[in-house]
Amino acid sequence: MQPLNHPCASLQTPLAQADKSRIIEMAWEDRTPFEAIKTQYGLNEAALIIFMRRALKPRSFRNWRKRVQHRTTKHLALRPQAVMRAYCPSQYKLR
Repeated sequence: MQPLNHPCASLQTPLAQADKSRIIEMAWEDRTPFEAIKTQYGLNEAALIIFMRRALKPRSFRNWRKRVQHRTTKHLALRPQAVMRAYCPSQYKLR
């Protein structure tokens, strides 16, 4: 059992595999802020880092950390005003 002050303590129920996959996908996306993941899944940034460390291979985790560190679009407070959406307009278009 995790202590109550542990970053993952807010995650009460085990996640389904589809939810785990979606969290990993959202974490890798440049325009999806950490706040959106917290709102949907209850994982703050510290808990997400622990989750990703456990879910990814060591090299993949290091690549992800290198990618998201100092990325302003991952934090709502640091986002430029021009970034109003969480995804690129062409991201979900059929090809």
